[in-house]
Amino acid sequence: MSTEKRIKILNTTIDNLSMQETLALVQEKIQKGEQLHHVVVNAGKVVAMQKNKELRHSVNECSIINADGQSVVWASRFLGKPLKERVAGIDLMASLVEMAYKNHNKIFLFGAKEEVVKNVVEKYSEIYSPEIIAGYRNGYFTPSEEAEIAKQIADSGTQMLFVAISSPIKENFLYKYRDILKDVNLIMGVGGSFDVVAGKTKRAPHWMQTSGLEWFYRFAQEPKRMWKRYLVGNSKFIYLVLKERFS
Repeated sequence: MSTEKRIKILNTTIDNLSMQETLALVQEKIQKGEQLHHVVVNAGKVVAMQKNKELRHSVNECSIINADGQSVVWASRFLGKPLKERVAGIDLMASLVEMAYKNHNKIFLFGAKEEVVKNVVEKYSEIYSPEIIAGYRNGYFTPSEEAEIAKQIADSGTQMLFVAISSPIKENFLYKYRDILKDVNLIMGVGGSFDVVAGKTKRAPHWMQTSGLEWFYRFAQEPKRMWKRYLVGNSKFIYLVLKERFS
């Protein structure tokens, strides 16, 4: 990835690319048979990266780093390094799966609970074709199984790998096994996207997405589980942005 379009805020490298520019770059890499390691960052991940050096390294070494959270886009503008737009991981994944179908590529789905990932496989098989699926696996495993899983993915013949596991596990897994996965053209973490595709979790209305309130919609669905991630995490993010701006 060219460094010309990259910015750096809060120890985090971010590519100043639109959704269409990101999709075009992925397609170009696949056509050339090269690998592209993709990651998205939001406020919570940026906060975690301040202290978690392994996560920070795993993210900053990626080929493309998109701003998934609207708060990151706002922060970039406030800090005088404006990003073009938010590139939501779940929206990017949806476009990439469609691209895979049109280009006769295959996808591998790794993560979430067994019933969830099976549901995603069934939905994509119905919408597109069963031929699009190179393989799938749930996201529950022990560290001793990691290398075997990476080899299973590599041997599947997939062009795109989507990993729906929480941070920092997915970022560190993809960085650690990037050599085993070298023939997979796109490796990408997609967080809780499988839950949304499977219908287990609802996506916020479009107006909440564009106004930066998607986090609040998610919090309202599971307040006991999400309060710390969003309320505490967002407060820390605002503090870090203000600190960087006025230091």
